[in-house]
Amino acid sequence: MARENLSDSLTAGILDLAGELAVGQALPSVRDLAERFEVTAPTIREALRRLQATGTVELRHGSGIYVGPNVHRTVLPNPNLTRPTLERVLDLVQARSVLEPGIAAHAARHRTESDVAHLREVLKDATRNHTAGEGAAPLRWNFHRELARAANNPVLYEVVDTLLVANSREQSKVRKIYTNRLRDIRQHRALVDAVADRDPTAAHDLMRDHLAEIQHAVEKRLVVN
Repeated sequence: MARENLSDSLTAGILDLAGELAVGQALPSVRDLAERFEVTAPTIREALRRLQATGTVELRHGSGIYVGPNVHRTVLPNPNLTRPTLERVLDLVQARSVLEPGIAAHAARHRTESDVAHLREVLKDATRNHTAGEGAAPLRWNFHRELARAANNPVLYEVVDTLLVANSREQSKVRKIYTNRLRDIRQHRALVDAVADRDPTAAHDLMRDHLAEIQHAVEKRLVVN
């Protein structure tokens, strides 16, 4: 078997084992895995390193191999991206403008009472930070991530989470371009009210308009530059 095919096969086999366990549970040792798959220990370690890079398994020195937090994820961020440009920031906002209004509407249809309470808590923290002069930096990250969680579809959550994590530097640029923090908080508060009222049309339109304002601000900066 070609080395690449063997590595892929081992990775898939270990992933199948991990998928049967809960996050944090121990996997068999390197020796046991080598015996199970009839390969050498270094070959197993190579496959484990590939899985560790995606957070599927955790290798704890002196302890063992454990199921990682990303074992059931469908979408994962790429942590190795180049420095963001304004064009890439615009790409990010445009992508979010396509995805997030629909996610907001889905959240309005499928949210639970605890989802709404959690979203209000995120807003309360953002308002408190703004009043203390710390800005609303965590708001965009936490709110949009938690709104996607309120849609109660894990793939939708992973898509938004991946966009925010993989494009963290682009998000920082957005924050510097779109600086009206009080308006930002008011827009997010209206979104929570629409989700709480189970009004998917209002939630969709509020998110669409919010992201359109951000996109307009980025486009203006592109023209200036």
